[in-house]
Order: sequence, then C-alpha cells, then structure tokens
Amino acid sequence: MKSIQERIGELKEKKNAVILAHNYQLPEVQEVADFVGDSLGLSIAAQKTPADIIVFCGVYFMAETAKILSPHKKVLIPDPEAGCPMADMLPLEELRKLRARYPQARVLCYVNTHAAVKAECDLVCTSANAPQVVERGFAPGEDVIFVPDQYLAQYVASKLQRTFILFPGYCPVHVAITENHILEAKAQHPEALVLAHPECRPEVLRHADQVLSTEGMCRYVKTSPHRAFVVATEVGIIPRMEKENPGKRFFPAFSGAICENMKRTTLEKVLVSLEEEIHEVTLPQEVIEKARRAIERMLELSR
Repeated sequence: MKSIQERIGELKEKKNAVILAHNYQLPEVQEVADFVGDSLGLSIAAQKTPADIIVFCGVYFMAETAKILSPHKKVLIPDPEAGCPMADMLPLEELRKLRARYPQARVLCYVNTHAAVKAECDLVCTSANAPQVVERGFAPGEDVIFVPDQYLAQYVASKLQRTFILFPGYCPVHVAITENHILEAKAQHPEALVLAHPECRPEVLRHADQVLSTEGMCRYVKTSPHRAFVVATEVGIIPRMEKENPGKRFFPAFSGAICENMKRTTLEKVLVSLEEEIHEVTLPQEVIEKARRAIERMLELSR
C-alpha cells in the first residue's frame, strides 16, 4: 500500500502541481513541499514555475497572494478555515474609515492582509523589506498609514526615525512572547544569540541580537559562526532550522508560540485537496489587478 507521501507525489506529477509550505507548517507538510519559505517568497516561486495547480499550505491570505501573482493558475488551500487573526483585525471597512479620517495620507499595508485590503493600498511590504519600501516609496515627512501590525510599524519607525499613523493590529502568537521569556531563555542559554521577528513587542526586540523575518532568520543561522540560537517566533520554523543546520542548536523563546491556524493543514488535507481539486481560491478580477499593482511596485522598490 502506498504511503500518503507517495500518493501526493504521484498526484503532483500527474496534475502538474506544485506544493508550497510556509515556515510555520507541520514538519511532515514541509517535507512534501516543493518550496518552503515565507508567504510572499512562496508566491513568487510558484509564479515562476510552469505548474498549472498551486497547493498553498499556509493561511488564507497567503493563498490569495499566490492567486494575485498567478491569476491564471488554479490555487488550492487544503484547509480554507486556516485564517490569520491579524489579517482579520483589518476588514476593508476599517481601512476605508481610516483613509477617510486621514485623506492626505498614503497607505502601506503589510503582506499579512486580505486581498481586498491590499487592493485599497498604495504599497505592500513584508517584514523583511518594510524599511526599504518606506525609504524608497514615501517622501520624508509624508503622512503614511501603516496597517495592520502596530509592532512591525513601530519597529520600522524606530529604525528610520519617522512616525506612522497606526492601526492597533497585532499577531497573537508573537505578542504572546514576552520580555520575561527572552530573559529566561538568555539565562538558560547564555551562549545563544537571540533572533526575534519584528512582529514581537518592542521590549522583546530590545533584547534581540538580530531582528529578522522568518526567511531572514533561516539565512542568518546558515552563515553565522554561532552554534546556538534563541528563536523568538512561531516554533514551527525550528525543525527546518535544525534540518538545514546540523550541529547547531535552536531553542524556542516561548514553547507556546504556536499558530493553531498554521497547524490546521495536514498531509491528509493536502492529499484530498489535490485529489479532488477542492477549496479553490478565487478573487474578483478588479481586486487581483489593483492588489497586483501594489505588490509589483513593492518588488520594484525592493530590488
């Protein structure tokens, strides 16, 4: 009897499909993926492949982004109920209210937003390129609404010495990592460098040796001469780090930093999604076109 991994592999080949898995996915899901990485990087990778079907193992806004960049491909999400609490904090109506309150301001939105929100923004950014996008995309002193993550916005503001109009959004997983967690981890592992995601609270970032996106963390630990790291982000990234860096040690800043939505995707759901081609992500053409312009402008500024 064939294993579920073998069946998924056969279906990928038969249907000319590609599987994408975010860094926070379960290890066994990452194992069957063609690409593992952050949300935007995965969407760009899928765009460049000749695949007809994209199976996005992540949360819903990520699959939407893949559809925006590959509108003529069929994009499937194994669990359509896998949402993002941060993205859900900013429905389109709230963004429109904010724009009406500050009509002179331009809008920068984090990639962790729904497609309809991206379509209403001037520019999109990631946790890796946000400072660069702000510096190149907005004039000094220009009013900028930065949504939805207040902590990423505060980090960029402190890095660039500028202010933003903020929205009180946040990632519940990263906000759950506290300063005490970092201090305890440093005390237990004094030899380790602290890597923190910019969605963390400012008091956490103050103790970090490096503030990096998930892909930034993966690249950094590969090239760093250090052998031990405290990782302040969702714990799902650690198995990938261990696999890619044998001999190096990784400790979660907080073992409870788990995104339950990311863990909803299982191998069984990936198989069913491929077999039946169900849970297809569709978007209005107008939303695709507007959101794509904001993303492509970001990519131009990030080169």
